Amino acid sequence: MASVHESLYFNPMMTNGVVHANVFGIKDWVTPYKMALLVLLSELGRAGAQLGLLERRRLNRLLLPLLQGPDMSLSRLRKAIEESCPNLASSVHIRIKLMAEGELKDMEQFFDDLSDSFTGTEPEVHKTSVVGLFLRHMILAYNKLSFSQVYKLYTALQQYFQNDEKKTGIDETDMELTNTDELEGKMEKEELDIPLREEEISCGGPLSQKQAEYFLSQQASLLKNDETKALTPAALQKELNNLLKFNPDFAEAHYLSYLNSLRVQDVFSSTHSLLHYFDRLILTGAESKSNGDEGYGRSLRYAALNLAALHCRFGHYQQAELALQEAIRIAQESNDHVCLQHCLSWLYILEQQSSDSCVLLEHSVKKAVHFGLPYLASLGIQSLVQQRAFAGKTANKLMDALKDSDLLHWKHSLSELIDISIAQKTAIWRLYGRSTMALQQAQTLLSMNSLESVNVGVQQNNTESFAVVLCHLAELHAEQGYFAAASEILKHLKERFPPNSQHSQLWMLFDQKIQFDRAMNDGRYHIADSLVAGITALNSIEGVYRKAIVLKAQNQMSEAHKLLQKLLTHCQKIKNTEMVISGFFFSLLPPTTLALISVLLSTAELYWRSSCHTIALPVLLQALALSREYSLQYLASETVLNLAFSQLILGIPEQALNILHMAIEPILAHGAVLDKGCAMFLVAKCQVASATSYTPQKKAEALESAILNLNEAKVYFVKVDCREQLRDVLYFQARLFHTLGRMQERNKCAMLFRQLHQELPAHGVPLINAFK
Repeated sequence: MASVHESLYFNPMMTNGVVHANVFGIKDWVTPYKMALLVLLSELGRAGAQLGLLERRRLNRLLLPLLQGPDMSLSRLRKAIEESCPNLASSVHIRIKLMAEGELKDMEQFFDDLSDSFTGTEPEVHKTSVVGLFLRHMILAYNKLSFSQVYKLYTALQQYFQNDEKKTGIDETDMELTNTDELEGKMEKEELDIPLREEEISCGGPLSQKQAEYFLSQQASLLKNDETKALTPAALQKELNNLLKFNPDFAEAHYLSYLNSLRVQDVFSSTHSLLHYFDRLILTGAESKSNGDEGYGRSLRYAALNLAALHCRFGHYQQAELALQEAIRIAQESNDHVCLQHCLSWLYILEQQSSDSCVLLEHSVKKAVHFGLPYLASLGIQSLVQQRAFAGKTANKLMDALKDSDLLHWKHSLSELIDISIAQKTAIWRLYGRSTMALQQAQTLLSMNSLESVNVGVQQNNTESFAVVLCHLAELHAEQGYFAAASEILKHLKERFPPNSQHSQLWMLFDQKIQFDRAMNDGRYHIADSLVAGITALNSIEGVYRKAIVLKAQNQMSEAHKLLQKLLTHCQKIKNTEMVISGFFFSLLPPTTLALISVLLSTAELYWRSSCHTIALPVLLQALALSREYSLQYLASETVLNLAFSQLILGIPEQALNILHMAIEPILAHGAVLDKGCAMFLVAKCQVASATSYTPQKKAEALESAILNLNEAKVYFVKVDCREQLRDVLYFQARLFHTLGRMQERNKCAMLFRQLHQELPAHGVPLINAFK
């Protein structure tokens, strides 16, 4: 082994890129950085009572990440020590300088003196403490070095110190050439750059076993809980490749490479790394050590199960089903009930289109409870709730089911599932049109601290559930006209989930939709049309629907009708069968029934604009029947408003007013500001149309009431900057004021109408035929 050690540096286990032995067979070895840590510990012991309590506490907190983390440069180490104790940093630097500029015997004497820390009745360091184990590992590793290896370690220490001196000299020269303001700016930049470890994480040789395990666990935790604080995909893959170069059989590194490839949706690399992970797990015998003689089979069945999940994530459902069948077969042969339960959960996801999928899911929940698998049981209950929501169950029954799931979460401290449950409740209330309750659930999740303790001081608040809730929150604010607040939320989402992160597509879709709605409200159809391409890239069905809305607004009726009929056929074909494979598969994308009702309402509006009023009635009645069948109260109310508008067009405004009173309350309580304005505008139209047969006094009272409703509608339209609807309200008000003989108010409304009419092109459709 000595020849292997001497081949390159004094610790790597390879020659010319060929691995000769498992580098992690050696628990630890001496490097210049670790010698600097030994000097720090030695000086800390010498200082003794001279250090204040606060300084000692800071140093103790600093020691663990320094011992576990990767090697770093001397300048960075000094800066970290200076933040805790400047005097000690100076002593460490002087001691390393004397050792590096001295002779080899000085380093020999230093390691001989380290053993004194364990002597005496009250030793400075306890042998079984973290620091004591580190010192013993370093002394043992140093004693095993040959003379040539000791000399190479000494020369490496000299180079380590000289690199720091060169950097310090360059910095001093730069300080002399720059003025004070530039120097302060540079120092502030350096201070900001301190947390970034990408440029510091690589070291001359391979990481030791403890350093590698710490690095992998840290990055895996960050990928799960706070991806923005983890290394970038390229930097992380570079470090993993460097790690695998020295030890290609390190299974955990392959698994982290698999997670890293999933971040960038690289199906080839993720599959390659996943297969290598289980291959190495079998080769190293890690499974058989903890699972008896059947470890080999256990690795195979869980490899097939993970491969099925991977294919399912990328939409390769046929390959996923084949891998899942293989996992089920091996699990049945081994009588592994836990693996079979996981397989059953994925089988439900793959066979959601079948009629017995609900029975399959209920069986999965019962078995998971029987075998003591609360995580799977909770996910099964939430999947049942989602399926019941698609089936049209009432919200109170769904919330009762989620209550049972929450009991499991709190009992077993499953904080991740608590977050998912609250996000699901937010989605359910949005699905049923209860914006106030959805807002309350969203704020509950955002104000709740995670129960799960996460490494490196990261809170579990950058998960998919938080992304979903923040997206809902942004849309809720935009619907109420608070576009500045929605922009701030989206800005926060962009910072928390950058474009290259795995959850970034969630806020991208909402951002495009909010911009589209604002452009449509403002009458800027060319801008809305330019946004359709971005929406289509994120969700094809939503993109086609938005394109039809733009064409309808531009009076291109035949093209809009073709797209809506295409959507109508698609929604009717896949109704109650299509589900998106995701943890929140109805919280962002509307279910097929919801999309179908929206398409039906747009089709009815298209018939109005084409003066085909009687054809719109069967379409609206179909939408109303679907809304009530699936307990979608808000959509049912919106459909009733459209029916009232149809009755107004057909000349029965009194009947329209009667049914308006049934539907307008949910709209005003939970609706978007634009819907509230349209509802009040419709009430005013119906009041004016009904007043034609009244007596002059009663007619005047009805017109006054209509003007008040128009004022309220005008407030709503101004709030969302809907200038086209505002123009129509002003025109209607001017006509009413003229009828009542109030010329001053009429002239004011006419002036405002003329200003808006000059800014916006006329749509060429009679006012009575436009509801939205």
